[in-house]
Amino acid sequence: MNLVIQSLAPISDSHLRPLAALARSRETQRVDDTLLRLVDCDPLQRPDIDAYCGAHALDYAYVEPRAKLADFGLVAMDMDSTLITIECIDEIADFCGLKAEVAAITEASMRGEIKDFNESLTRRVALLKGLDAGALERVYEERLKLSPGAERMLEGARAAGLKTLLVSGGFTFFTERLKARLGLDYARANTLEIVDGKLTGKVVGEIVNADVKARTLVETCAKIGIDPARAIAMGDGSNDLKMMAEAGLSVAFRAKPVVRQSASVALNSVGLDGLLRLF
Repeated sequence: MNLVIQSLAPISDSHLRPLAALARSRETQRVDDTLLRLVDCDPLQRPDIDAYCGAHALDYAYVEPRAKLADFGLVAMDMDSTLITIECIDEIADFCGLKAEVAAITEASMRGEIKDFNESLTRRVALLKGLDAGALERVYEERLKLSPGAERMLEGARAAGLKTLLVSGGFTFFTERLKARLGLDYARANTLEIVDGKLTGKVVGEIVNADVKARTLVETCAKIGIDPARAIAMGDGSNDLKMMAEAGLSVAFRAKPVVRQSASVALNSVGLDGLLRLF
């Protein structure tokens, strides 16, 4: 296996020797100031590499030497705190003075401390009852920002022939706008019920939980005629784990510890376009 090391800042030459020794690699290739490739590494050394890279704000990934992005056919992304920097429901709650309360539930859910996502979402959405639906537009226009490297990652994925799927435990109000804005192929999320211009505190239809996310990835792969082993899944929270387990490559993006531990790759420092630089 090759070991790819990335950083936001230039990687000092002082890291070359210890990384090569820890990885048991005999050849280090400096691709550019912020990217190293160590050839023929021992994956059993991952715990040592993880500790070293964690201490020095370096991201690492073990990659098959001949692997190419074009080997894959789909990149599936979570939305909140993955494709975008915010948790939309927390920002919506800010407009009714309940951001801290809702954010605490969101955090516990994403860390896996609340096991029932349906219950977690239902509790949070109920707190939004009576809020003017115009708050959704304000969140989109004033607070929603793409994660670093998002557009570059999507451009690179499309250039390599991959389809794109946005699958979220958040809301269609945001996923549909992002789908149109970014030219995504598919999107799935929850629908907030709105009556007379106000949120009712309920969602309409099936809740997009961990099982539904995983099922959506598998169904999308079938739709485009590929095996799920040719899918890449990117996420940050515990409700992404089942989707990530279905994919051939799973990427934890600035993720909760439980997700980082389970993923094929963790991008803790670099942007989403760090995916492109693995290959």
